[in-house]
Amino acid sequence: MGIIKERFKAKADAASAEIKELLKEHGNKRIGEVNLSQVYQGMRGITGLVTETSLLDAQEGIRFRGYTIPELREKLPKAIDGSEPLPEGLFYLMLVGDLPDEEEVGHVTATLQRRSHVPNHVFAAIDALPLTAHPMTMFVVGVMALQTESGFSKQYGEGMNKKDYWEAAFDDSMILIARLPRIAAYIYRRKYKFGDHIHPDGMLDWAGNLAHMMGFDDHGFRELMRLYMVIHADHEGGNVSAHTTHLVGSALSDPYLSYAAGMNGLAGPLHGLANQEVIKWIFEMQKELGTEEPTSEQIAAYVQKTLTEGKVVPGYGHAVLRKTDPRFTAQMEFGKKHMPDDKLVNTVWKIYDTVPPILQSLGKIKNPWPNVDAHSGALLVHYGLVEYEFYTVLFAVSRALGVLASLIWDRALGFPLERPKSVTTESVKLWLEGKDEIWE
Repeated sequence: MGIIKERFKAKADAASAEIKELLKEHGNKRIGEVNLSQVYQGMRGITGLVTETSLLDAQEGIRFRGYTIPELREKLPKAIDGSEPLPEGLFYLMLVGDLPDEEEVGHVTATLQRRSHVPNHVFAAIDALPLTAHPMTMFVVGVMALQTESGFSKQYGEGMNKKDYWEAAFDDSMILIARLPRIAAYIYRRKYKFGDHIHPDGMLDWAGNLAHMMGFDDHGFRELMRLYMVIHADHEGGNVSAHTTHLVGSALSDPYLSYAAGMNGLAGPLHGLANQEVIKWIFEMQKELGTEEPTSEQIAAYVQKTLTEGKVVPGYGHAVLRKTDPRFTAQMEFGKKHMPDDKLVNTVWKIYDTVPPILQSLGKIKNPWPNVDAHSGALLVHYGLVEYEFYTVLFAVSRALGVLASLIWDRALGFPLERPKSVTTESVKLWLEGKDEIWE
């Protein structure tokens, strides 16, 4: 069965038994109250999902299986020539629940390397799109073309036992994760480098190979890719990409279909596309001000102009967090180590000093602090990755680790089809008048 599969099955069997006992004893207990405003405003804050891989704390930020980002940077195994954690180790942690050692991470890397071959028809599907197509469109098309490889779909059609759903989802997910760097790099080289493709290096780790295939063999960029893939991997289950993957998967759609659906959500401006919007806003500011090194006063004036025009300052604010995103802090530490004199990076830091006080002065914003998107683009630009439309593809490759680990758990725990109740505004009005019992 394989080391990871055996360890996952043992954990999943124990967790499934524990959940059954919890529901048997406490299944009828109320877990919270729902306000009418939550029903109309995106179900914000309603507890209605179980996601084992990570939990978002308003003050401490994301915790992966209980570990903060600083702890992961310290404790997860690293590449021989690196100081940033290997994303393979985070995937192991999210899946199995235990911190891996170097040997266990090496096993994950080797497993992904063996499964990384992408069939030619996937490239053909991508090549059928015009070069003007957005990189995320190409990426999702590539994933959908890869769906022909789904063992889950094939086995389900042959009459697979429910107890085996998790294993088929596991195998599909491992193959998909293994092949995503190749697909992403192919899109990058096709769209921006005249189709001059670079073959994978079977000796490199998962993120290092992505950097190589994109054409960035700089040691610093490989380190950045390792860090980027770790900090973007998961953000509990309620965000659009994670929830969509879970929702579509609950219909027993295979991991390829489920992940592709989630990535269509990630491509939205209010989710993963935000990192593109941040760097675009900074470039526009530099152009309008006529300088690559705006002063704090110039930045403050441009921020005020942005707000006056009824726009938001991209990269600032978060639905849950109430302090600076630890993922922003991790990137800032990376910048201070690798590029302390970079003009764009220093501008990001000046924006960090300038924006929160302005937003706080408005009195309407609960979280004026930067999120992960506020910094990532500047680091990528430093190494020459200036094509900011591609940034969300990198986010998508990383997010696969979290949403697919969660999807495997969904099938292992036998989670059912997700089907929340919806109501009409007319029924809401009747309920308010005491004439309907929709929430009684």
